[in-house]
Parts: sequence; C-alpha cells; structure tokens
Amino acid sequence: MSGRGRKAVLPPPNHHVDLPVVPDGLVVTVTNKAGYMKDWDFAELPLAEPMQRSLAASFAVRSLGWTSHSTARTCFTGLEMFAKFVAGLDSPPDDLDGLTVTALQSWRDLHINTNSGKTTLRVVRGILQGDARLDGGPVADELARRIPKPVPSKQSYGDSERDRVVLTAQRQFRSAWLRITENSRLLNRWRAGDLAEDSREWRIGQVLDHIARTGDVPRTVLPGGLRHVTHRKLLGGSSLEKTWGRLFLTHSELTALAVLLTDRFAWNLSVYDRIPTPTTSPSVGETASVTYQVQVEKRRTGWGRWFSTENVTDSGADSPGRLISQAMEATAHARMLANELKPGTNLFMAARDYHLEPEHTDLDRPAPVGPISFGISIGMAQYWAEKHGLGGSPFGRVRRTTVTDEGRPLQHTQGTHESVYVLPDKRVQRASRDVFADGAVEAWEQARAVVFGGKIADKPDPQHQETATADCEDEETSPWPAPEGGCGADFLLCLACSNAHVHPGHHPRLAHLHQQIVSLRSATDNRVFRERWKDPLLRLEDLRDDDKKVGPAAWDAALGRVSDADRDVVQLLLKGDLAP
Repeated sequence: MSGRGRKAVLPPPNHHVDLPVVPDGLVVTVTNKAGYMKDWDFAELPLAEPMQRSLAASFAVRSLGWTSHSTARTCFTGLEMFAKFVAGLDSPPDDLDGLTVTALQSWRDLHINTNSGKTTLRVVRGILQGDARLDGGPVADELARRIPKPVPSKQSYGDSERDRVVLTAQRQFRSAWLRITENSRLLNRWRAGDLAEDSREWRIGQVLDHIARTGDVPRTVLPGGLRHVTHRKLLGGSSLEKTWGRLFLTHSELTALAVLLTDRFAWNLSVYDRIPTPTTSPSVGETASVTYQVQVEKRRTGWGRWFSTENVTDSGADSPGRLISQAMEATAHARMLANELKPGTNLFMAARDYHLEPEHTDLDRPAPVGPISFGISIGMAQYWAEKHGLGGSPFGRVRRTTVTDEGRPLQHTQGTHESVYVLPDKRVQRASRDVFADGAVEAWEQARAVVFGGKIADKPDPQHQETATADCEDEETSPWPAPEGGCGADFLLCLACSNAHVHPGHHPRLAHLHQQIVSLRSATDNRVFRERWKDPLLRLEDLRDDDKKVGPAAWDAALGRVSDADRDVVQLLLKGDLAP
C-alpha cells in the first residue's frame, strides 16, 4: 500500500527510465523538485574522453534520486577536484579501470584531514562506485575504506554573544514591524473612507494603496530616462523606508526576522525558502489567544518524512506565537501582492526585492513573483552578519544554541542531537563540569558504600559478639537499629558496619561465601543478582584484594581451611534462612 492507502501497482512491462544524458554522453541534465533543469558538462573536466563519459554515466545514474541542483553542484565540484588530481598524475589513466590503489590512496591522503575533504572523498567515492568495473578487486577495497564523519566545527553562542545577535535582530525587525503596521493602519483608514479627502494623510493613503497594488510608489520618468519618486516631498524622501518599504520588508529585515525565528524555534535556514503561511485555529476555551499551525519542511529526513506541523500559540507578549503574529503582519502586503500576481502563491517569508523584476539565478529556491521574493539565501545571511559586524552567518550557531538550551532534538533525530549538537559543543561541556563532578562524588560515595566498613583484627575480642560473617563490637549503636532495640541488619550487611571486626578465624567462611556468591551469577537473573548479591560481593572482594585487609594470598589459603560449620552457615545465608 502507498502512504495514502492506495494499492500500489507495478509499472507496465515496457516501462524504463531514460538517463538524463544528451546523445554525446558528456552533458547530464538534472531536474530539481521545482521542475527546473540544469546541465553539467563533463567535457569541461581535464580528463581523457573515455573517463569523462564514464563519470558522466555514473553521475547520471545517481542524479535520478536528486531533488536539488545544489546536490548536483556539490558532486560535480568534487569531480572537478578529482579530475585535476588525476590530470596531475605522472601517467593519467584514460578511463576509470586504469585507476590504481596507489593513486586512490594519494587522493585519500590529500583530503582525509579536513571536514570539506572528507565530504569530497565521500561524494567522489559514490560516483566511482557506480561504475561496474570498480565493484571488485583491490581498487574496490580501497574505495570501501571507512571515511570518518566530519567533526562539527560550529559552536553554540555564549550568553553575551547570543544576546548581541538577538538584540540586533530584534531592533531591526521591530522597527520594520512598527513602520509597516503604522502604514497599514493608515491604508485601512483610507480604504474605509475615514480620512478627509485631499488631506496629507489622505494623499499618503492613496500612495500606500498604489504601493500595495504594484509594489512601488508612483514614479515620474525624467527626460534622461531616470525614474523619479513622484510624491517625494509628501512622503518625506525617497529612501526605501519612505517609499515601498512602508508596506514591505527589505531583504535585511526579513533576514533579521529569520534570525529571531531560528532563535525561538531552531529552524534551519533552508526552511524559510519554502515555509507556507501559517494557518490559524481557535484555541479551545480561549478568546484572547490564537494558535498557528506551522508546516516545517526538512528534506534530509527522507521521503515521506519531509513535513511536520508545529502548533504555536500567541497568548501574550512573551509567548512563542507573538513573533509569528508580528511576522504575519509584517509580510501581509507582500504575500497578498504575490498571490494577486500569481494566484495560489502562499509562501510565508516574503519581502520586496530591491529590483522590480529580479533575476532568478538560484533555481533551487522559489522564483520571485513580480517584485516579491521569498526566503533567505546564504548570501543574505552572510551580508546581514557582515553589515552588523557579527562575523559569518549566525543561523547555524543560533540554531545550535537553541537546541542545546532546549536539551532535546528539534527537527532531527536523537542520535544527531547527541553526536552533532550536544557532545562536541564546548559550552555544553563547560556547563556539564559541575554535573560530572557531582556524578563523580556520588559514584565515590556509592563505591564507599560497597567496601568493607569495619576493622581488621589479629585475633577475636572476648567482649565482641560473634555473628555469621564478623564479630560485632556494639549492636546497640547499629546504623540499622531494629524497632525493638539492637541491630536489625541482615548478616550480609555486617561487613558494611563500622562495628564489625574481622580476624583470621573469619577468613575461611568469608572466602567460601565469596566463592558461592560468584557461582550464583550464572544461575540467577541479572536483575535479581544485582539487587541481592552485588553489594555483598563487592565488600568481600574489597577484603580479598586489599593487602591491608586480608589480601589475595591469605584469602586463597583460607579456602583450604573451610569447615563443615562454615559451609552450613554460608548455605543458610544464601537461602536467607539465617535471621539476624
């Protein structure tokens, strides 16, 4: 059955999939999820033509499962590096079957020590293993060698670093949100006819209506071809914030919003390109709050698990959903204009592009609709950080900070959470030192609890009372008093008591008891053995192994002196029939 419950059917007998290779065998066309096609020309590689064709054929087979051009770009870039390496060999082979183990070892040594190099090795290996001539023999064994996973290099922010990034984003986005909501209220009043006709506010409202419908202010074309803001004096200038920015976010402001969303929800940068506009549902029993249903796309989770829905409630100023509400208001006009220009457009993260007809170059990202573009590119993230003096793109580090603070997986598996986010993170390691120290102290205390707690004597003391395992100095001061007075401890627990005295007369019985407890290990359920016998066994071994107590030599010698009385007492102890 398919995922939606429809019965699966086999394709017709003559069905086949055409490989995306042009007739000359050197150009591979990759189609991404959006249906855009991009060509990769293997004739550009500095290799002999037979090897170019072999790599193109293997590349084409692997590309059938790809949904983005970025994946193809990564693979082709790796092959370009491999081609330069092969071309630099003393005797470059004409085809893949001419590759030697020595050459592949040199290729591996060249890249194995860096994260980017490990990625390149893994990418190129996948292409080479697609050639049937390399699926056996020493070369195949060399290709199959384990490539270590990249070591995570990004670290979470410290508190002051995070505060600086988030505060910068908050200031920029809040300023933009206030600007857009103020102008939106004025536009709504103009459309409702609440403004005095031909007043300054009425005329600004008329310009705002033009902006909302077209994405730009009215402009006058000067004789030289330059376009001049028609109502420049009325609007107070010709800057973005005074013109079309009155109703639309800029790219930088949209990036600031994305930083805040990542800080709040730990969403990946790629999520913002495709996230649909959140839908709302009434909160049961609530009239002052609204719950948003946000669909998050995470393609790396695999087919059938790309989408998840998160419910986020706006119940007040400090609630997680308040940021969603503000984002909805800040992007409202951009989303409405995009839907009017192209009905059915429903992407959440929308901003007005700096150009009325932006060029669409990154075919993996949504195409602009008129002057409206969607999502956050890597370039936008880097530019935003550089503009505010924050170094590189903040998204990876902000996401890592939120994930480690939450202490649970967010859009990734438990294994990824622990191996990629938690264990390598230095901030987590520093914060864990106290936990580790507390754990070490607790372990030490537990260890003390399972060592012999009494005293070692050379001979019995007539003033002491004999028990099944030791002599007791004073049962009235027992750590485990009985309700009716005296000691209420099990005889096996005597060895943990400070009142216990062990002399050579006890050694045979204790050595025999240890031997019998060890023999129970294979015949007893593990859980039962741990609960009943683990602590007595550890105390006996502490006596046996410490030369300052009994010591291994005296312990082994004592086994030869075990009496029938010792065996009877031990048997009663093991059965639990000997009352304290």
